[in-house]
Amino acid sequence: MTYFLETVETVAPGLGWAHFGPFHLTVLASFILLAAALCRGYRRLDQNGRWRWQQIVAVLLIADEMLKDLGLRVGGNYTLDYLPLHLCSINIFLIALHAWRRPRLLDTFLYFICLPAACAALLFPTWNALPPLNFMVFHSFSVHFLLALYPLVLTLCGDMEPQPRDFPRCFALLMVMAVPIYFFNRTFGTNFMFLLRADEGNPLKLFERFGSHLLGYPVLIAAVYAVMDLLLRRIQRSRDALAVWK
Repeated sequence: MTYFLETVETVAPGLGWAHFGPFHLTVLASFILLAAALCRGYRRLDQNGRWRWQQIVAVLLIADEMLKDLGLRVGGNYTLDYLPLHLCSINIFLIALHAWRRPRLLDTFLYFICLPAACAALLFPTWNALPPLNFMVFHSFSVHFLLALYPLVLTLCGDMEPQPRDFPRCFALLMVMAVPIYFFNRTFGTNFMFLLRADEGNPLKLFERFGSHLLGYPVLIAAVYAVMDLLLRRIQRSRDALAVWK
């Protein structure tokens, strides 16, 4: 427990774990099995049960974020860098809005943007400098798992209907978020949404050789859209085939 309250800014070097090393792969495999079990359980729920499930996940996400803030304050490590202004932090509140109000545009935003962003964070975590027994490791894995779980389960089970034609509006919403956050970063020296720099392990860092990591955003967004659109078509075909079989 010596390093339980440390953060990536305060922890001593050499205590972390490797990307796709034994610890990382074990966590990812556990999440895949848990997601499969939760998805199967969700399918068996009636409509009221599904609404409650969605609201429980939304509450768990907010509670997870609050516990992160508590741990940072207890450890004396809370700074502006931990405000909920990263894309995944913003998605916590968008999921809460979706769980209670269900604006249709969020079906598309959560599927095409929240889901791949959360999966990317799980695959390329920026908190791997911390030892496994650390509250920020627990928080970062659990919150991104829930962020991926919500749109994945709802899309697979037909309770979200992402519309590829709405993606330009989602991209516009993303830009509305990014512009003020960029100027906030410039003013206070933060790096929300990785708009000022890409950390080690972040795929955006590969694009620094071309002049700026920001060049990676249009490339990655286009690639993610193509993959998610293809996956959505397969999901819809599978649901249609299952409906006919029934």
